[in-house]
Amino acid sequence: MAAIMPNFGLRQLPLLNKFRSSFPSSPSPSLYLHRSSFSMTLPVAISSDLSSSSNEDSKEPKLNTATLSITIEDPDNRSKNKKAKPFFPKRGETLELVCESLAFKGKGLCKVEETGYVVMCDRALPGERFVGRVTRKKNNYAEVTKLKTLSPHTDIVEAPCEYALHCGGCKTQNLLYEAQVKAKEEQVRDLVVHVGKFSYKDPEFNNMMKPIVPCDMQFHYRNKMEFSFGPKRWLPKEQLQDKSHDSNVYSLGLHAPGFFDKVLNVDKCFLQSEPANKVLAVVQDCWRNSELGLSPYDCHSHDGFMKHLMIRSGRDVNTLLPQLMVNFVTSSYKPDLLKPLVDKLSVFPEVVSIMNNVNTSVGNTSVGEQEYTLYGKSTITEMLRGLSFEISANSFFQTNAHQAEILYKLVQDCAGLKGDGSEIVLDLFCGTGTIGLTLAKKVKHVYGYEVVPEAVSDARRNAKLNGLNNATFIQGDLNKVSESFGNDFPKPDIVISDPNRPGMHNNLIKFLLKLKAPKIVYVSCNPATCARDLDYLCHGSVEQKLNGCYRLKSIQPVDMFPHTPHIECVCLLELR
Repeated sequence: MAAIMPNFGLRQLPLLNKFRSSFPSSPSPSLYLHRSSFSMTLPVAISSDLSSSSNEDSKEPKLNTATLSITIEDPDNRSKNKKAKPFFPKRGETLELVCESLAFKGKGLCKVEETGYVVMCDRALPGERFVGRVTRKKNNYAEVTKLKTLSPHTDIVEAPCEYALHCGGCKTQNLLYEAQVKAKEEQVRDLVVHVGKFSYKDPEFNNMMKPIVPCDMQFHYRNKMEFSFGPKRWLPKEQLQDKSHDSNVYSLGLHAPGFFDKVLNVDKCFLQSEPANKVLAVVQDCWRNSELGLSPYDCHSHDGFMKHLMIRSGRDVNTLLPQLMVNFVTSSYKPDLLKPLVDKLSVFPEVVSIMNNVNTSVGNTSVGEQEYTLYGKSTITEMLRGLSFEISANSFFQTNAHQAEILYKLVQDCAGLKGDGSEIVLDLFCGTGTIGLTLAKKVKHVYGYEVVPEAVSDARRNAKLNGLNNATFIQGDLNKVSESFGNDFPKPDIVISDPNRPGMHNNLIKFLLKLKAPKIVYVSCNPATCARDLDYLCHGSVEQKLNGCYRLKSIQPVDMFPHTPHIECVCLLELR
């Protein structure tokens, strides 16, 4: 699943702070532990510097090198002459650890028993005792690879998916769902405090921090999955010695975590719909047939034809029956090679569109330079908040349409529309216009801004499809707003901001603070950068020359993607 999951730098985790907060301060600079008496320094402070959030060079909140120190006395001084014990574990060192909690991105947060030094471990779950080997050292924590589980985690359940232990997508499938959402809620709360600088002691904090909204559809919720073709199968270590598993076989599946060139073969995915799994099964059953002449693309030699298989799910707006789009991404345009697959798939009544995106570049993207319709139409449809949306092969659309209904209802509730058609809405990072269009019937006008030209075209088409004439969508890079930004629309009553993971750029935040719209509804897919931006909008920053002028009224976490570490938040800010 690594191919569809966003990345977040662990070196930027603020949650590490709480494991050092109990240490008393001392100016000692020593980095080693001595058994008789010793002191040490730990980097813990969080920087609130706002950096560029452009796609090219985006950064997220960083940890500074401000330090805390401790001094510990050995009561009998018996080890005075012994060599100092390093506080930091060495690379390659083996440690016995207990996972204490889940950090952002779903990695297990642990402490070295003798020193309290923080280490992070992928696929370690709260309560699990395990042996891990140090693989990487950062400024103030280390990363370990789990070698052996000594005792299982708490709230353990059996994962229904056979690939759960190796696929990068559903890392917490074997953790009770109630425990998953509790951990996500705690992560948001900690980020709001440590990065956003909102205080637990504030009497309004508990009213402001809302409990997470769980997802009642915990499997088969994704309406888009992207699978990759590979010349060899990636096998887990325990299967390498098993002669029944041959790695020298073409693979179609998901990227192994951390590898762009290794593909875990997947015959069925519990995240996509059952009709989509039937399509995957048909392709898996026949594409390796040598008579078809289909070869997987090799990202090293750059040879091969088949790059990706993308399956999108939607609904017919009249019958509400499922619709599927199958998109083959290939290195060249050879429709005759794909015809046998098209013939097999077109017999399914759910398959209404088969597309071919041609990507001749050596990159791993699924977006092609050219797009061809091999069967049916070029779009499928989906319903959201009573509106119809056309979805093309490369359109952005909420990948969990079921939970998006709830998310957008929360956005509308936060907006608190009067309903008299008098208000102006500014929809920033509008994508294909889904949020703005769901509000359009109750407001005077919606102005949407989006950097991707294709998404702007989709937004305009969707407005026309729904008979909405009071929505204007403009293509523009919100990371590069100039002094003239804002001249093309009247002052809004409500601003909707739904940025990508890097959050909002410094220039955009300055614009919003100058604009002083009465309300901002901030929709975030990254609680860390969301907390940073909330800090600037509410508290300002001397370094960034920002004067905060908003009050955070509520922050509502929403679980859009069960069994994954990702969290959405809907935040309401009101002008002071």
